[in-house]
Amino acid sequence: MAAGEKKAQIVIKKITVVSGGAHGGAWKVAFADFMTAMMAFFLVMWLVNSASQEEKKAISDYFSTPSVIEYQFQNFGAELTLEKLFVDLINEPLKTLQSLVTPADRTPNMLQLGTKKVVMAYMADQLGSMASNVEVTADSVVFEIPDSMVFEFGTATPTAGFVTMMERVKGVTMGLEDSNVSVTSVVFTDSVRGREMLMAKQVSEQRLDLIQTKVKAGIESESVDLNGKAIARPDDRKAHENQAGGGFIRFEIRQKTVLPDGKKPRKIQDGMFGAADPEKNVYDNFVDQVSKTKKRQPASKQ
Repeated sequence: MAAGEKKAQIVIKKITVVSGGAHGGAWKVAFADFMTAMMAFFLVMWLVNSASQEEKKAISDYFSTPSVIEYQFQNFGAELTLEKLFVDLINEPLKTLQSLVTPADRTPNMLQLGTKKVVMAYMADQLGSMASNVEVTADSVVFEIPDSMVFEFGTATPTAGFVTMMERVKGVTMGLEDSNVSVTSVVFTDSVRGREMLMAKQVSEQRLDLIQTKVKAGIESESVDLNGKAIARPDDRKAHENQAGGGFIRFEIRQKTVLPDGKKPRKIQDGMFGAADPEKNVYDNFVDQVSKTKKRQPASKQ
């Protein structure tokens, strides 16, 4: 090599080829979420454009009110809500999925809540300690209200709590379908003026008329039949738990044996998570449970 000549530099360039497999599918998830959101958006736009005023209100209620399942979690607790959801999914999966997005202001059909424990919890939520002798069977719910909560002693004059009490009863009867509601008004003779059987019968009939009028006004479905009976009894209150007043109002709500489509209605089941204890006063336990649940709930936002 001649003096003064520069030495040649040799450069080795290495090219590493990296495949795009690791990140090649990430965009698909984001794209799927985007398309789902767009589909929901255009579906809502289409419904708003083509729906009637009633349907628009239902759409608005869906986006502005909590769902039925959320309402059940808040009022019944996790165990009863999951039990009801499990039973409903087994028996009526499509109807159950629809109910999950139904606004909570829609009154449920008490006889279709699934299990006795859920029905008891619903009754406790609606009536609390105001009801007595609560009994739930496979196809019926029976409860009594002392007359002292709704009428002046020995008369058919409503008390100050009459409206409040009937609103609570309305929560039980409003959503019923394909059922019979029987109201029995019982008045003891020693509570009326003169202690006469005829006067007791007259007071009982007047009370029955007032109760039936209120109940009938609150029933939404035409498939519900309402009937009543007025009874006057001698003083036999010692044989009855309701000894404080001059009588009581008895409600019996029973499923019809056959539905309009010819099918038999779904029965109220004993339960899915553990057997019932016949020695326990189940209704009182649920009243306490519902009361504690409501106390633990945070104050609603205004």
